Amino acid sequence: MADDSYGMAESGGMDEPVPRVSVEDSLVAPAGWEPAPVFEHRVLKSLLGAWALAACSAEEALAVEEHLGGCGACADEARRLREAVGLLQRPESLDLDPGLRTRVLAGCLDRRPPRIAVPEWATSYDAETARLDALLQDFGDAEWHAPVRLRWFERDTTATRRTTVAGVIAHLLAVDGLVAVALGLSDPLGDVTDGADATPAGRTEAYWRAAHFPPTRSVRTPWRKQGRDIVRTASFTGCGSGDRRVPYGDFELRLRDALLDRAFECWVHAEDIAGAVDYPYTPPSPRHLNAMIKLAVRMLPHTLAARRRAGLASAVPHRHLVPAGEPGRSLRLEIEGNGGGEWLIPLDSPAALGSAQHEVAHVALDGAEFCRLAAGHVSPAEAAAGQVGDREAIKDVLFAAASLSRM
Repeated sequence: MADDSYGMAESGGMDEPVPRVSVEDSLVAPAGWEPAPVFEHRVLKSLLGAWALAACSAEEALAVEEHLGGCGACADEARRLREAVGLLQRPESLDLDPGLRTRVLAGCLDRRPPRIAVPEWATSYDAETARLDALLQDFGDAEWHAPVRLRWFERDTTATRRTTVAGVIAHLLAVDGLVAVALGLSDPLGDVTDGADATPAGRTEAYWRAAHFPPTRSVRTPWRKQGRDIVRTASFTGCGSGDRRVPYGDFELRLRDALLDRAFECWVHAEDIAGAVDYPYTPPSPRHLNAMIKLAVRMLPHTLAARRRAGLASAVPHRHLVPAGEPGRSLRLEIEGNGGGEWLIPLDSPAALGSAQHEVAHVALDGAEFCRLAAGHVSPAEAAAGQVGDREAIKDVLFAAASLSRM
C-alpha cells in the first residue's frame, strides 16, 4: 500500500525547509493502488520479447509500457517484435472444425474401404450426429442449461416451445427412437409412451413429462449410443433395409427417407443449440444437403394435397386433375447455392408429373433460405424468394414447404 505522505520529504531537522507540495502530490491514492515497480533499462529491454507475446506479468507490462513512452530505441524494437508476433499467430479460432471428423473419415475410407460399408442413405445421419456430438463435447453445465426456443410452422402459424440444450438432445433421442424401433432396437423411452401420442411431438412431450428433473448433460450418452447403434444396425442389415417403413404417428417414411429426415432435424437443432451458446455452425456438406432438399421436394406434392384436404390451400377454380403419371400444372422450384437444383412440382395431384409445358409459376430460393423455411424458422411471407407467375400457386408451395416442419 502506498504511503499517504508520498511526495513529502523526510525532515532531517526542524530547520530544514519542507519542499512545496503540489496538488497532484496531495491527492490520496485510491485503495489497492501501488506505484509501478522500478526496473533498470537492461531489464526492461530484456522484457520486450515477453511483452510482445503478452507474456509479462501486469507489473512488468506496466513498467515496459511506461518505459516505451520515453525510450525511442526500445519503442522501435517493441514495434518490430509486435509485427513479428502478428506474422506468427494464426487469425483463425483454435476450436476444431466440426466437419473435421467427417473429412478425416472420408480420407481414411478412400484409402481403405470398410468391410461393412454404411449405406449411402445413412451417411448424412451418421455425419450430422457426429457433428452435433463434436459441438457438445466441451459443454459445461451452463451451456447444457442454456435456454433454446424450438420453432416450427403449424396450421399456417408459427409455433414455439421453450426448452434447454439438454432438452433438445432429449427431443432428438425421443424422435430418433422411432427409427431405432423400426430397426429392431429398444425404444429409449421404454414404457413412457404407453397411451401417449405416437407422433414426434407426442413422444417428446411424454419424455419431458416423465422426467423428475429437467434433462441434464447425462442425456448425451444414450442419444450418442442410440445414433451409433442405428448406423451400425443399418450397415449390417444392408441396403435392402432402406425400404422398411418407419411410422411417425400420422404418416410413414421409408427408412432411407427417415434417416435423411433425422439428419435434417439434427442439423437444424444443432444450429438452434449453437445459436443459444453463441457458437458458429456450418451447413451440411453439399452432397448431404442436396439429398435433404430432394427429400423435401419429393414431399411437397403430398403436403399440398394434405393442405387442400384440410381446407388450407387456395381455392383454384382452374385446377386440372389428370390421370396418375400424366403431366399437369406445375411450379418450377429453383434452389440456388450448394446442394441446390431445379424441380417441377405438380400442383393439382401428387400422382401427376411435373411438366415444363404446363409450368404456371417459377420460384427461386437460396438453399439455406429454403431449409430455414422447411424447418419452420422463417415464415412463407418472410422467405426471400424470387417469384414469377401464378401468385396462388406460389403461395401454396411456400406454405407447403413451411408445413414440412414440426417440433
